[in-house]
Amino acid sequence: MDPLEELFSLEQFGIKFGLENMRAICASLGHPERAWRSVIIAGTNGKGSVAAFVETALRAAGFRTGRYTSPHLVSLEERFGIDGRPVATARMREAVAIVLRHVASLRATGVLDVQPTFFEATTAVAFELFRHAAVDVAVLEVGMGGRLDATNVAEPIAGAITTIDFDHERYLGSTLAAIAFEKAGVIKPGMTVIVGERKPEPVDVIARACRERSATFVAAADGVRASTGSGGERTRLTLRTPADEYGTITLGLLGAHQVDNAIVAVRLLEALREQGLDIPRAAIVTGLEEARWPGRLEWRRLPEGRVLLDAAHNPAGAVALAGYLRQARPAGLPLVFGAMKDKAIAPMLDALLPCATRLIATQPTNRRAADPADVAALARRIRPAVPVSVVPEPAAAVREAFSGAGEACVAGSIFLLGDVISALE
Repeated sequence: MDPLEELFSLEQFGIKFGLENMRAICASLGHPERAWRSVIIAGTNGKGSVAAFVETALRAAGFRTGRYTSPHLVSLEERFGIDGRPVATARMREAVAIVLRHVASLRATGVLDVQPTFFEATTAVAFELFRHAAVDVAVLEVGMGGRLDATNVAEPIAGAITTIDFDHERYLGSTLAAIAFEKAGVIKPGMTVIVGERKPEPVDVIARACRERSATFVAAADGVRASTGSGGERTRLTLRTPADEYGTITLGLLGAHQVDNAIVAVRLLEALREQGLDIPRAAIVTGLEEARWPGRLEWRRLPEGRVLLDAAHNPAGAVALAGYLRQARPAGLPLVFGAMKDKAIAPMLDALLPCATRLIATQPTNRRAADPADVAALARRIRPAVPVSVVPEPAAAVREAFSGAGEACVAGSIFLLGDVISALE
């Protein structure tokens, strides 16, 4: 079987928490996760943005970097960034073949009694790719939770927990404390952890985990002086931390919520500097200004007009998107929306519909996708004044949104964004 076909066939095994498979695979590979220094970033929202800021700054400081993120928008290569670029397809195929060969051997000898999941295998592929590329530092975005996430076999020199909100409750728990417990599982003895979350209940859980593991807890906002202004569509941040003064920076990522992510990233980079990494102030500023994170408040120009793509897929993400739309497009935009049926769709629509001139409900190409007719019916109940239509095919839904409008917004699922980008570009 083709290596990539075999890799994607593992998606049938869904989500499985636990580190036994990863430990066995990494041992068989000769522990690629020990070949480079790692930084781990957990959280409900914002972890990809923080990873983008941090990796860009590390690269600006002269380090050879790896960045592992998930899921991808269009192509698997996006998950494996080396020096700021997706890995070459041929190199990725080689790494996939190596990992699957080791998995087959482990299965044959009984070391693995079950097949690894797709995420476990791709995480092992990332580790192997980073070793082959001889990266200095790899920035690892946790897939889900933290304690039992496949990335958590690494031994990070520092890390961050961005926010704690409701998402994936089936796996992580139904309270903020339970979710925080899972996220805090990335904390290793002695490491420094930058915490962006401020709600007392989850903060208490994270702080207790730090005490139990003799880790250093740093509340990202403590001792920070920050003020913001508008630089066109981008946010201008004037920042001073207890360790340094950064002046006024125009953030490379859109949205006022990126201020908090930027502060987490700066404090994390300062923690890495305390670990002996030479990261000048200028590199940190470059990281904040030049970071890019596709599909997160990203404007793209299409033949029909400009489209705002945002991967908001939970209520907190929808609130952040709505905040940007109120500021940047107060008159509203047509909204193309599609989500997974296991998501909290009602609160997402409750946040976004006030910013929508109309809603076009559509269906991402994923077996977990919600029926757009059900989404439309829910939207009509939540905000009857907003016109609602159903266009199941995502590219057609975007074209419908452009009818009579020069701009539109697409949100609700990263899978929907991938469909739109693939079809329209």
